[in-house]
Amino acid sequence: MPLHSLMRGLAVLGVLGLLGAPISASAASAPADETASVTLDHTRQWQMHNAAGDAYRIMISLPDGPPPQAGYPVLYVLDGNAYFPAFHAARETIERYRETIIVGIGYPEAQSLNWLRRSYDFSPPAPPEHNEPPQGGQDAFLSFIEHRLKPRVEAELPVDPQRQSLFGHSFGGMFAIYALFQRPHLFAQVVAASPSLWWASHHLLALEPDFADTMATGRFKNPPSLALIVAEGDTPQEIQEARAMAKRLTPLSAFGFRASYTRIPGVDHATVPFKIVPRVLREVFDVGYTP
Repeated sequence: MPLHSLMRGLAVLGVLGLLGAPISASAASAPADETASVTLDHTRQWQMHNAAGDAYRIMISLPDGPPPQAGYPVLYVLDGNAYFPAFHAARETIERYRETIIVGIGYPEAQSLNWLRRSYDFSPPAPPEHNEPPQGGQDAFLSFIEHRLKPRVEAELPVDPQRQSLFGHSFGGMFAIYALFQRPHLFAQVVAASPSLWWASHHLLALEPDFADTMATGRFKNPPSLALIVAEGDTPQEIQEARAMAKRLTPLSAFGFRASYTRIPGVDHATVPFKIVPRVLREVFDVGYTP
């Protein structure tokens, strides 16, 4: 199936169990009128728990061929249940991305977007009167990524520690920027699609000055970058705030930090992640690529 057809189908249908257990011999030989699971070739998945015992579904798009001398570059994808299949299909189909790794971070439940879990994991604490659904897990989730998930991936596969990136959409985009501002050493590139910058009274704004000061110290040999991407169908507020953030951060280019802003035509808030998969891969993997 052509890549664009698969991505369009994912956008319309969502992720319908593509990440189930590998097909067994009996399932593979089942009659055509029987139901069988579907799996994605060249993938692995495992379950991990954070410090509180909450489970995560980790999906790995496996590289082809021997690793580069420095190791494989890695892209971590938030809301993995929803977006991992499209990223995996692109990595498998576009030849120059086959020697890369994509890690989807999702949840065990069979739903594309787990609203309760992601609302907690991606958000800052909220006062009791506004804490529905429960919020405030961003620091615990970030610690899970840094201290549990990344070391596990690095133990399983030869990874380039200098070329690890993070993608998030909407609430996930908000969290991705939070990760950049709070722990800029974790990811070389951060891509935030239609980030919810307005959430919690624009809580990210208060973190910008300290992040700018950190970049201005010049202590980063290879400073990170931030790509802000919005949809034409996002609200005017969402578009304006993303553009304004990129503009505020642009002067940090004097210290090697790179901020960019892009508006994607013909899509809305829900469909923009599927439209931009190749763009995201170019952003995080094409640095230093020689065709």
